[in-house]
Amino acid sequence: MGVRHPVKARYSHSSDGLLLVAAAIWGFAFVAQRMGMEHVGPFTFNGIRFALGAAILLPIIWWLGRTKKPKPGKIALGGGLAAGLLLFMGASLQQIGLVTTTAGNAGFITGLYIILVPMFGLFLGTRTGPGTAAGAVLAFTGLYLLSVRDGFHMSSGDFLVFIGAFFWAGHVLLIGRLARRTDTLKLAAVQFSVCAALSMGFAIALETITAEGILAAAVPILYGGLISVGIAYTLQIAGQKRARPSHAAIILSLEAVFAALGGWLILGESLTPRSLAGAALMLAGMVISQVWLRTKGSAWKMHNI
Repeated sequence: MGVRHPVKARYSHSSDGLLLVAAAIWGFAFVAQRMGMEHVGPFTFNGIRFALGAAILLPIIWWLGRTKKPKPGKIALGGGLAAGLLLFMGASLQQIGLVTTTAGNAGFITGLYIILVPMFGLFLGTRTGPGTAAGAVLAFTGLYLLSVRDGFHMSSGDFLVFIGAFFWAGHVLLIGRLARRTDTLKLAAVQFSVCAALSMGFAIALETITAEGILAAAVPILYGGLISVGIAYTLQIAGQKRARPSHAAIILSLEAVFAALGGWLILGESLTPRSLAGAALMLAGMVISQVWLRTKGSAWKMHNI
């Protein structure tokens, strides 16, 4: 980590646009993920979709490699292995959690990484301000209203998605450090391949894989693999080249809104008044924590993080 001192933030409207498109794709991917698991297991679904995501990048990497000066391969390989492990953990917990929770719930709970990103920064030697603390209180109060039922009971799906949010936060931070130092497509391809290999290994060991099930889930798998993985995760890396992790997190967290919208439009999911209040508090907490960071600039105005 470099010397800590305030630096002028570099924001790019094009980067914001890339991150917003990624958030929209991921939001609707929650719907595809739920639909796909009506026919295949969670590890099978993730294994195939991440393998597809890696596969569509390989010919592009080969083509561009003929004319572009390559960036250091060691960073892409080592960073991709670490990112792939975090991606596998976050995606697996989210996918398994979706068996017993709604797409809307999963979207909002996953969005907690926007609070966790600056909180994790404490371990990197940064300071966090009262805006982050206030945002965390609001977000976790919203989580309680959205997910905790009578008798202080939280569904297993909501709990697994919540644990997965910690891995997504780590993934955002890691990509923020790697994106400017290595080739975007190579980094994406390596992390997708790692996640696909781990997912298929668990699928072979724990699930029954059939051609009929895969064909029945073909549309959700194709959306999840080609669009959600191949395009959206690559857009995330490209967008984070000119966006700080905390700034990227607030845009990416909008996937929660798209997830709720997709669940309502496609799956017929609905939110109770209590759940709506919880979702609103979570979204408010996410936004407040990041608006504070951007206006006061205490936690992330530092070099090389």
